[in-house]
Amino acid sequence: MGIPTPHNAAKKGDIAKTVLMPGDPLRAKFIAETYLENPVCFNTVRNMFGYTGTYKGKEISVMGGGMGIPSIGIYSYELFHFYDVDSIIRIGSAGGLSSDIKVRDVVIAMGASTNSNYANQFKLPGTFAPIADYGLLRKAVEVAEERGIKTVVGNVLSSDTFYDDNAEANDLWKKMNVLCVEMEAAGLYMNAARAGKKALCILTISDHIYTGEALPAEERQNTFREMMEIALEL
Repeated sequence: MGIPTPHNAAKKGDIAKTVLMPGDPLRAKFIAETYLENPVCFNTVRNMFGYTGTYKGKEISVMGGGMGIPSIGIYSYELFHFYDVDSIIRIGSAGGLSSDIKVRDVVIAMGASTNSNYANQFKLPGTFAPIADYGLLRKAVEVAEERGIKTVVGNVLSSDTFYDDNAEANDLWKKMNVLCVEMEAAGLYMNAARAGKKALCILTISDHIYTGEALPAEERQNTFREMMEIALEL
């Protein structure tokens, strides 16, 4: 397949080597307009907005990835394989599972467990462990420490189901010390591994499944800024 693709109207050279990827395309628009200098929109197909600009003199792109592994699977595959992107940093929200984390904490996904069948396409003779790029992960932790932002590093769950028919599912993942649940990281990490590229997922705990605590809209925006600023520094 050539470019533009059925999902991305960008042409060669329109997208930077590093792409920040929130799930929500409107959050991509917010990041571009708030943090990037001279942002240029390269994609509006399916309203999955993408922008390229500069941050502290370095070219960077930001683009929505949608909800779930099938969606981020398409966008990250095309970025890695057709647009010569080297690194994708997912920034998103997550629901807390572990008793060791609280709402507003920033979680860096060292690994991403999943109930998805996405890895089946690779026909591996065993179970694949989707993990982050260590260089990006290490730098993210360093940036957070410099800024005094609390981070928790560990395993997250990338779930295909937001409404799970198995009422015990969360308890079982929590028992294995999975920190939180989101819906995309594992697919992104698998695509990066297959392409020989880099990926990292940084999450903000927006609600906790067991305590019932949740951030109101305004506080979500302010807390998410910390996660965005860590990602931009990478």
